[in-house]
Amino acid sequence: MQCPYCNSGDSKVTNKRDSESITRRRRECLKCGRRFSTYERVELELSVIKKDGKRQGFNRAKVYEGVVKSLEKRPFTGLQIEEIVNDIEARIHRVAKDKDIASSKIGEIVMAKLKKIDKVAYIRFASVYRDFADLDDFTKELRGLK
Repeated sequence: MQCPYCNSGDSKVTNKRDSESITRRRRECLKCGRRFSTYERVELELSVIKKDGKRQGFNRAKVYEGVVKSLEKRPFTGLQIEEIVNDIEARIHRVAKDKDIASSKIGEIVMAKLKKIDKVAYIRFASVYRDFADLDDFTKELRGLK
């Protein structure tokens, strides 16, 4: 691992923490003595089956972007958002059978997580995901939350 400060290739791991889907390693450069963190994530081959039947590789960045937009101006830190997306991604991998998952199932998993943590974010995501046609659809979803 290269030091981001001096580009030395010599470092030692001073601390390691594992969560469900990510490993955080705290490192110290043996040349300059500065510390930095690295993150390691298991990358599994997962195909997403779109509504039109096409397949594409799972893209964590798309899930992250959707969650970030939903939580915009809500009381969540970047670290909390990262943990939320990690939980969602772990659930997606648990639910996926034969390394395939429908995009609709991914949307349902994201909505379920957002519904638990922030109702406003849930409504924001659901309004885009479910493509509310008019105010009645939006109102119906709000009533379901109460």
